Amino acid sequence: MSVTVACRALAARPWTRHVRVRGEQILRILGLEQDELSLALVDDAEIRALNAVYRKRDRPTDVLAFALTEDVSPGVPVPVATTPRKGRVLGDVVISIDTAATQARDDGVEIGARLDALLVHGVLHLLGYDHERSPAEERRMQRKERAVRAALPRIARRRPVSGIRGAATDARRRRARSGARR
Repeated sequence: MSVTVACRALAARPWTRHVRVRGEQILRILGLEQDELSLALVDDAEIRALNAVYRKRDRPTDVLAFALTEDVSPGVPVPVATTPRKGRVLGDVVISIDTAATQARDDGVEIGARLDALLVHGVLHLLGYDHERSPAEERRMQRKERAVRAALPRIARRRPVSGIRGAATDARRRRARSGARR
């Protein structure tokens, strides 16, 4: 099993190991231990550019998936069962750390949990799941996402990363460490 991570956003550096380990765990859960996965953590500007080029949507998004098992019809992955099993390269999952952090804050969840959800979502897209195809397919994908996330080992809570949660959180943390009061 091979999971490679490209970190192309400064704010994503502290999360590189997290997404690599979670990528390996997700592949194991899905029975894809022999396969390879490429992950990229980027900022909103980069994912917006990718989204504009490949999906004709000129706005940032949270996650994009580029399957390497697609056949001649763009966007139609070859079913997993028809591709060779040994060392198959699944494709690339690109996650915007900026959008993930905003969604985590808005939803009141840890950024690690949000990254996990986006990673599972992206990997399922690589395997041919597509929630935009039909309501039935959307329900099928949501069920699989819940099952994979439930199977992931629990992780310890992690403090917010400087620059992701904002200066106010960083200032409170510094005051707490120094014993200063507001």
